[in-house]
Amino acid sequence: MAPIHYQMLAASVGISILLQRYAPQYSIGAIATSLVLFFTAFTAHQAWSIIIYPRFFSPIRNLPTPPGNHFFLGQTQRVFRAPSGEPARDWVETVPNEGLIRYSMWFQERLLITNPKALGEVLVTKNYDFIKPKQLRESLGRILGVGILLAEGDEHKIQRKNLMPAFAFRHVKDLYPVFWSKSREMVEAVAKAAKSPSAPVEKSDQVPGEEKQFHASGAIDVGDFVSRATLDIIGLSGMGRDFGSLHDQDNKLNKTYRTIFNPTNVGKFLQIAGIFLPLWFLRALPVQRNDDITGASQYIKEVCRDLISKKRTAMAEKERTDVDIVSVALESGGFTDEELVNQMMTFLVAGHETTATAMNWALYLLCKHPDIQKKLRDEVRSKLPSLDEDITPAQLDSCHYLHAVCTEILRLWPPVSLTLRVAACDTSIVGHFVPKDTTIILAPWAINRSTHLWGADAMEFKPERWLDADGKANNKGGAESSFSYLTFLHGPRSCIGQKFAQAEFECLLAAWAGRFETVFEEGSPLFEEEPKIKGGITMKPKGGIWVQCKELEGW
Repeated sequence: MAPIHYQMLAASVGISILLQRYAPQYSIGAIATSLVLFFTAFTAHQAWSIIIYPRFFSPIRNLPTPPGNHFFLGQTQRVFRAPSGEPARDWVETVPNEGLIRYSMWFQERLLITNPKALGEVLVTKNYDFIKPKQLRESLGRILGVGILLAEGDEHKIQRKNLMPAFAFRHVKDLYPVFWSKSREMVEAVAKAAKSPSAPVEKSDQVPGEEKQFHASGAIDVGDFVSRATLDIIGLSGMGRDFGSLHDQDNKLNKTYRTIFNPTNVGKFLQIAGIFLPLWFLRALPVQRNDDITGASQYIKEVCRDLISKKRTAMAEKERTDVDIVSVALESGGFTDEELVNQMMTFLVAGHETTATAMNWALYLLCKHPDIQKKLRDEVRSKLPSLDEDITPAQLDSCHYLHAVCTEILRLWPPVSLTLRVAACDTSIVGHFVPKDTTIILAPWAINRSTHLWGADAMEFKPERWLDADGKANNKGGAESSFSYLTFLHGPRSCIGQKFAQAEFECLLAAWAGRFETVFEEGSPLFEEEPKIKGGITMKPKGGIWVQCKELEGW
């Protein structure tokens, strides 16, 4: 319930009491009169908000809108049914605009940002005019903690300043051996699974009533292995602890995150209901999803507190500290233990789920383009040592085609396809007045694939766009503005772990491509079709990417 609805309820009760006392002939009883007054006020307010204000009084009413608007629901049905970011991608291509497209969803006006100039204002020059919605912060905070991703204003500035040393590129380079050793473990686990005879595996995400389908023996679920690998990597590089999920897929932390990232239908309903109902009410409902999230949050916090406590003890005894993120953050002296718990909760999710999602799309694209897979394998095998040897930053940085492939994957399939902001004050974007509380949509999936920004081949998987004529990597990909690439956002709210994620992704993909020739499992519909999208914190392929891996010799 919005604050204005509480005000309406309070006013209705107050007027009812006054009528009961001073004009009882107009009262039908205190409770009944309160309810009648409240629902009258509520109906009038809804009529004003949904029908009258957006059509006749809204200061953004004259901005371009997509076709097919429903009289009451606007674009709600389209957005709800399509994968997150897909409608925005279509509108960027087809709706003439000068940086802003207006649409409504769930009776709320929204502004989609569509060009580099508008993005520059929202993300850089006026970035603190736009904050994450309160509802989003409160719901994600249960899983992510109130760390740097959800902090706002001065609190965000302080947190980012204190965490920057942990994510400086020179420090990230110290973590390359961790990335490589876990990449080695991952491909060894994949090779073992591919060779082990096993019973057919029931496919996930079956539609009720359909005949069950099964994966063939020896087929590998990419998502399972890469998710465990990235969880172990963030454990070691972020907290100095090896969670060991590559060796034990049933360990508690891995199972906890699988529960969080795979919501039931009840969980999806609660997400939608959160638009209309207060979160305290939804969290009080006696449903399993609430118990799962509460239990997961408590367990993850326990893990983080235990690690931080041990780190502080080691520092107090003047033992040598490590290069992990917690150690660097502790040495900064800028965080209390509870603040560090929140940061670690953020990095545990953001640091493993996004890269794991990127690896799913990487193997999907390499299976679709075996010529690119072979070219990548040839470079990796010629420029990197075998998996049994350690890797240096210089060796990885010399793999320009690897960098181009990874960057192009993240352009076409950004793990987070859409993010929201709310105007914290009356402001403007590219000269258009934007009133306080207007919802702002940033859609990497739309911007990264825009033919207006990338040319006619924007939808093609083309790593060469990130290489110069001499084969060296470039940072523009042929686009005129860096704001055409929105995967990591830009400005003060850009992803603090960008260099970390890019290096981790490159190590994982290099190890996989160097060791295996990978194809879709026999009979997979992915030979002909794009996978359906499964929404959540990141945009993953529904049902996963199942492949056959042929282990290659000589590396």
